[in-house]
Amino acid sequence: MCHHQPPCPSAEAIDREAARVTSGHPEQGWSLLCNGVVLFDDTGELLPDGRVIAPHRPTDFEWLAA
Repeated sequence: MCHHQPPCPSAEAIDREAARVTSGHPEQGWSLLCNGVVLFDDTGELLPDGRVIAPHRPTDFEWLAA
């Protein structure tokens, strides 16, 4: 799906939010990313396969740094 160099992270990657915005709708509170993920302003996500990722904050993942 992505034609950028280097390629954007896939929708399954943990850093999927780092993909480039292909269609931004800030007035509606969402953006479509290059990898097919719909990213909402509240940090929730809708993945291409229909899965929903609940809103999250960077502090939710402090255990990853340990």
